Amino acid sequence: MKTSIYARLSDEDKNKLSEFDESISIQNQKSMLLNYAMEQGWEVYNIYSDEDYTGADRNRPAFKQLLEDAEKGKFDIILCKSQSRFTRELELVEKYIHGLFPIWGIRFVSIVDHADTEIPGNKKSRQINGLVNEWFLEDLSSNIRDTLTNRRQNGHHIGAFALYGYMKDPEQKGHLIIDPEAAEVVREVFALFSQGYGKSAIARMLNDREIPNPTEYKRRKNLRYKSPKSKKGTLWKYFAISNMLTNETYIGNLVQGKYGSVSYKTQQNKPRPKEKWIRVEGTHEPIIDRALWESVQELVKQKVKPFTVGTIGLFAKKTRCMHCGYTLRSCKNHKRHYLKCGTRCAAKDACIGSFISVEALEKAVLDELRWMVDIYLDKSELERQIKFNDDMSFSLEKVKSNMTIYEKKINELTKAVRELYMDKVRGIISENDFVAFSRDFSEEKSRIKKAYGETQEQFATVQEKMKKTMNHREKIEQYINLQELDREIVEKLIDYVSVGKKNPETRQVPIEIHWNF
Repeated sequence: MKTSIYARLSDEDKNKLSEFDESISIQNQKSMLLNYAMEQGWEVYNIYSDEDYTGADRNRPAFKQLLEDAEKGKFDIILCKSQSRFTRELELVEKYIHGLFPIWGIRFVSIVDHADTEIPGNKKSRQINGLVNEWFLEDLSSNIRDTLTNRRQNGHHIGAFALYGYMKDPEQKGHLIIDPEAAEVVREVFALFSQGYGKSAIARMLNDREIPNPTEYKRRKNLRYKSPKSKKGTLWKYFAISNMLTNETYIGNLVQGKYGSVSYKTQQNKPRPKEKWIRVEGTHEPIIDRALWESVQELVKQKVKPFTVGTIGLFAKKTRCMHCGYTLRSCKNHKRHYLKCGTRCAAKDACIGSFISVEALEKAVLDELRWMVDIYLDKSELERQIKFNDDMSFSLEKVKSNMTIYEKKINELTKAVRELYMDKVRGIISENDFVAFSRDFSEEKSRIKKAYGETQEQFATVQEKMKKTMNHREKIEQYINLQELDREIVEKLIDYVSVGKKNPETRQVPIEIHWNF
């Protein structure tokens, strides 16, 4: 028999000699499991171990590899110190230990709590173990959440990495100290903005001097940082400057708890209401003095534009550069409003750039909207739509009729099998005849059930087509005589608009409008 050993440790072990050493606890687990395997005469196929992972984490690398190898049948037994080392979730106990492992021919054994899928009657104890472990996870999550909330309320920094301009204090847990090199850049950004420089202009100045952005700076310094899932790069961008200018951490305050976990079973977070944020003043040394901060906040407020017709806010966060995917930024020249690629503004060679006036974009949107209105309200098109809906209604009735027929046949076959069984009991037909007849009835019933299921799908498809056609038409009809756009209409109709660079020959700007219908 081949066995695979699985060991797991959830917390950082104090006995690690260095970052790369395995903890003594993991070594003890492996030693115990190896000795047990030798006593049983089992051959050890492989040892899988996950360190610093909780029993609720389904993305443990060694755990995932173990399951993959188990499914391929590379070994016969999974051996753990306890069932909780494998998982603390009752759902995974049922899915794998009681569900898939028997199908894959895998025996599960844990030493301490005596779980063994080969022992009859052992299932209940495994389920109880799973339930206890589930309660443990829930209580642990609640305790951790309460502890973190308490630490935040006491002004301790809770986070995996420090904000750009600061670093974690090695002498005091939960305390931030100034990073002198990065702090100079932060002070420069605030000073430039207070002197009237725009956010894109500041980003370009930093990029021209090849000053690395916060993520790149931390990477070069081997500091802990969070790498974004998309839009990776080393350049400063408009949003990096914008976020910096409104972050209270730079005046010595901590604002935490902006996000909360959805459940202890997932790492997914969701935003929390602003009134539930935890704000504590004077927790660390400020980089920006109060007078400069207040001056900058007043300038930030002045530059905010309302979402009204004729302002750049009409298409705010709705336009993207067709070449690099970044949201277009606003600019103003001779009282006209324009949208341009922020990446192009941040560095000369970062993108070929996209540029369009708000007036031209509004005209393009209105033209395409009018074209769609004309199509849907054209007389011949209207007649076609009426005929389409009539055909759909006829199809719907036909499908409903077929469903009724199938339901009747299924009921008749069910009744026939019941009567056939009674004939067998009364001795009217033999056992062999009953088996033959019932098999035929069952096959016919399965065929009709399959046809009934397909008919149900057709019914749902026809209904969905009719609904989409009517909804599409109703949405379009609202905008027959529309002369100008407002923010509400843009929000309702447009998902986003991709804008390209003007063609020097045709003088046309490529535009792709992605509608919400």
